[in-house]
Amino acid sequence: MALVFYTSPEAPAQCAIEISGALKEHPHLQLRMGVHSGPVSGVIDVNGRANLAGAGLNMAQRVMNCGDAGHILLSKHVAEDLGEYEQWRPLLHDLGTCEVKHGVRVSMVNLYTDRLGNAALPKKFQILRKKKTRARWAMLMAALLALAAIGTVFVIFSRNRASPTVRLPEKSIAVLPFENLSDDKQNSYFTDGVQDEILADLAKVADLKVISRTSVMLYKSGNPRNLREIGQQLGVAHVLEGSVQRAANRVRVNAQLIDARTDAHLWAQTYDRDLADIFAIQSELAQAIADQLRAKISTVEKAAIEEQPTSDLKAYDLYIEAKELLNGWIGTKNAKESLLKAVRLLDEATQRDPNFVLAYCQLADAHEDLYWFDIDHTAARLALAKQAVDTAVRLRPELGETHLAQADYHFRVFRDYDTARDELVEVRRTLPNNSNAIFFTSLIDRRQHRWEESLRDMRKANELDPRNLEIIRSISDSYLLMRRYSDQEQFLNRELTFIPELAAVFNTKLAECYLAKGDPTGANAFLNKVPADFNPTGFGSFYRLTAALFVRDYKMAKQILTVAPSTIPEAYLGLQCPHAWFEGQIARARQDYQKAEAAFTDARKDVQTAWGDNTNDPARLSLIARIDAGRGHKDDAIREARRALELRPIDKDSLDGPVLATSLAVVYAWSNERDLGIKQLSDLAKIPAGPSYGDLRFNPRWDDLRGDPRFEKIVASLAPKS
Repeated sequence: MALVFYTSPEAPAQCAIEISGALKEHPHLQLRMGVHSGPVSGVIDVNGRANLAGAGLNMAQRVMNCGDAGHILLSKHVAEDLGEYEQWRPLLHDLGTCEVKHGVRVSMVNLYTDRLGNAALPKKFQILRKKKTRARWAMLMAALLALAAIGTVFVIFSRNRASPTVRLPEKSIAVLPFENLSDDKQNSYFTDGVQDEILADLAKVADLKVISRTSVMLYKSGNPRNLREIGQQLGVAHVLEGSVQRAANRVRVNAQLIDARTDAHLWAQTYDRDLADIFAIQSELAQAIADQLRAKISTVEKAAIEEQPTSDLKAYDLYIEAKELLNGWIGTKNAKESLLKAVRLLDEATQRDPNFVLAYCQLADAHEDLYWFDIDHTAARLALAKQAVDTAVRLRPELGETHLAQADYHFRVFRDYDTARDELVEVRRTLPNNSNAIFFTSLIDRRQHRWEESLRDMRKANELDPRNLEIIRSISDSYLLMRRYSDQEQFLNRELTFIPELAAVFNTKLAECYLAKGDPTGANAFLNKVPADFNPTGFGSFYRLTAALFVRDYKMAKQILTVAPSTIPEAYLGLQCPHAWFEGQIARARQDYQKAEAAFTDARKDVQTAWGDNTNDPARLSLIARIDAGRGHKDDAIREARRALELRPIDKDSLDGPVLATSLAVVYAWSNERDLGIKQLSDLAKIPAGPSYGDLRFNPRWDDLRGDPRFEKIVASLAPKS
């Protein structure tokens, strides 16, 4: 039988323990239990009865099938959530991974006490450890299945992606993109702006759960909508739909509130007024929706909803057009042009209304994007960002958006994580549904050695913004950097079922996972599923090139370079590197050191042309150090690599620091400083974000250390446990 829980991670575990206790009096009942967290859907079976189905149930059953009578097995994801409660930690016993249906490997944990559960190693895991033959495996599986007269599957409903049969938060809503009915279709950004402001107003109410803009924008108006399905995917009980028609100085806004569980229309309203009343319409509509959902609105929240962002409609037009650009520039071919246009629009908006604080916050964000993503990494750009932030602070220091702008500035510009964290505390207090505040907190945690806390907050942000690709990528990256490859693979496969239209992204990330765990053949299998022209950030070329180098297919590596963009980013530090850098690595791997030196010399000229004398950035200095090591400039290379690590040491940044330290190990290896390189790797193997098993096992850049027993021991210590 299956039981579905939607209250807390403790509920299914407590239930399982109580059942196990009761069964002590009924030893003839041979019961095993499995617990997993995943999506569940309501269905009508062939007999016309309500039932449950879905990936969550399927995986829970597979977890259960890996146990014997008396076992209470948990998937690793569930165990992590349960481990947040101190009283459960001593009862959680890691088993490793078990292969289930379709060859999927699932990490599992055994839950037991001195009296309850089953402390014995499940037979499936015994078989894995003894490495028996396939025939032996099949026979024991049959015996295992015979043992279980009864199977109980527990499913915790996670991420609020549920169905009408699973109770969703009653006070939850997704504001879907409104339909643009204006004659001027070019002004669709105005319609998006109306929807966005209504969403932002509702998000200020702490008593509501409001899905973030990034996730709802994927359900653009004009496409067929299955509201029940959307509600399940986003984990909300209600959706708001609407349309906007703007003509001259008039605006008409239609809105309707729908129960996503039943498709019932709960409320509808049409606002037909002067364009100057657009802010009042948005506020009234948000309050009406909150009333319909019986949400409690504090006096402070009511005042925040009623406040107008500006009195200048032209400035508002410019602002929402700029926001549209800022929300969609990543991955576009004209990223720099989009950001600079947004800056021009926001500059004009603030010139028209010098008190338009939200425009200053967006302006700071635009300048910081140009700086952070290495599009215009200059002191002049930083000065403009600071000017925008300082103006917002001067105008409205108490505003949640102002605190968010300050947090972003301190985080991305100065890497002042403590100050950024303090600002985010205020953001989370004043903007309770702001997923960015939760997500930024998780990013800071990851850089301050709080890896588990970081993952927890990333999952919280994911609940409010379940289709935000940046959050999804960060969760995947964290699993990878923590060397939890099975968890990463499970997470990506789960996301693939939720968002199949992003299959190219997830297959690329799965390839990255397989490279890290030392399976280049498997990585290529995923990369072959990715369209050849899909390479929006350049990382596709990097992973294809890495896979080719791992199997020493130098001809393929050269072919990949031929069709790659003019610069290719390296993983994690994200530096855009010239082709000559990769050509040097290929030549060095082939032991053609003369050709390698020539290529590295070209690479040095390329980065000098691109960056000039601006080489105080540790990421850039780290690349220059490796290039110089490849050129045979040993002393310069070691000095530069050490300086890069001094600028961003591991104790100050637990994400970038280990990557810079790994770069130093490469420099040592290429400079015939074997002892220093191995010592460096020995330390890095013990912490997250250090080199992966696959990198050390297959990457030619470590060839100078191969054969040394100390190096081989480090490699063996990182081998994935299975």
